[in-house]
Amino acid sequence: MADWFFNLPVPWMALIVFVVTFVIAGGVYFVVTRLAETDWAAAFKAVSPGLLPVLGVLFALLIGFIAVEVWNTFDRAKTAVTTEASSLRAVVLLARNFPEEQRKRIDELINRHLEAAIQQEWPEMAYQQATLLPLPTHLLEALHNAFALKPADDSQRAAQPEMIRALRTALDARRQRIVISESSVGAVKWVAILFQAFCTLVAIAMVHSDNRRACAITLTLFATGAALSVLLISAYSRPFTGEISVTPALLKQVIATEARGNITR
Repeated sequence: MADWFFNLPVPWMALIVFVVTFVIAGGVYFVVTRLAETDWAAAFKAVSPGLLPVLGVLFALLIGFIAVEVWNTFDRAKTAVTTEASSLRAVVLLARNFPEEQRKRIDELINRHLEAAIQQEWPEMAYQQATLLPLPTHLLEALHNAFALKPADDSQRAAQPEMIRALRTALDARRQRIVISESSVGAVKWVAILFQAFCTLVAIAMVHSDNRRACAITLTLFATGAALSVLLISAYSRPFTGEISVTPALLKQVIATEARGNITR
């Protein structure tokens, strides 16, 4: 599916999914009921109703497997952002154990990294354009500065390795969120879901072709469930895209907290 679709607000996404699904269901209803008035009627009546549970189970299994994968990826994205924010906040706090000049330098580098992540990397991740090729120069420089610190007392000697560990964790979390931002439901999976839903719609219409009202009701019910399933997977399929996405709110809180700390000092 196109990027514009995944970046739509959920109500507009829902409108498109439901309209398209009901149009297809209506087309299936029209074609099958028309054919039921011809010699195809005998063939439709020969279709066993026992076929419907099998097709329904297959559709449910496809939706279930893909939904689990999508929501696991979404949770991993949230975990990566939370870990990065927590690690950077720890660095800011640990830097307070060192002299003013060294602390300000590390705070400035962390702040620049956060601004780059929010203003540059997040829009790129939303369109799956972010890559690991550009190095996080500010974070790497902060790590270099942490290695170069010369502890003068016990508190600084205890804080330095913790700061280095936190910076390494932040680097790994950034790498994970960029990799996760490239995740999406592949074209083959979408084709499998949509084609299975279409086959089920056709089977429902054939089984109920001799009763138009029953046919319309069952098609509407299944089409509603299928549209809702597609909507849920679409809304969560790209963790950093669309209205339901992982935002940089936690990273913004790190900047805000640092700024308040500088003001109070």
